[in-house]
Amino acid sequence: MRHRHGYRKLGRTSSHRAALLKNLSIALIKSGKIETTLQKAKELRSYIEKLVTRARVGDFNAHRIVFASLQDKESTKKLVDEVAPKFRDRKGGYTRIIKTRLRRGDAAEMAFIEFVE
Repeated sequence: MRHRHGYRKLGRTSSHRAALLKNLSIALIKSGKIETTLQKAKELRSYIEKLVTRARVGDFNAHRIVFASLQDKESTKKLVDEVAPKFRDRKGGYTRIIKTRLRRGDAAEMAFIEFVE
């Protein structure tokens, strides 16, 4: 049973799950909006919002912490310099999830995840 279990396993090993969240985060930062499965979007929301909260400070340590999670220079720079300052006066809830459709192949629930403007 998963009573009060902290995260979704998504059918992957821990290293695969970490790589998945990192790549989804990079895609979201670069494009601003991506479509993925609902469960991945819900797990990504927690991951990316913690990064945005760290990046809002905008100092050197924020760059280091975000880069340690993303391992991508362009995405780190864009998150700290462009995306996070938009949310400077916001307490949380930087992303929005919109359910879209059922995927044809396996009937998985799909959803858009995007930054709130």
